[in-house]
Amino acid sequence: MWYAITAVVALIAGGAAGFFIGVSYLRKQLEKMQSDPAMLQQMAKQMGYNLDKKQMQKMQQMMKNQKFRP
Repeated sequence: MWYAITAVVALIAGGAAGFFIGVSYLRKQLEKMQSDPAMLQQMAKQMGYNLDKKQMQKMQQMMKNQKFRP
């Protein structure tokens, strides 16, 4: 009986902790991407876009204005 309750509580706590760790990791990656144009260019190429310098500057400006908060 106690094993089942402990297992459920541990599963819920682990899922919540994993979610918050994942969100913080993603937020740090997006903030790091703002300052590194090579990472932005790589992300755009992976999505199938080829950005010129003007488009890249516009994208960087948009990301600087973006707040990465949950």
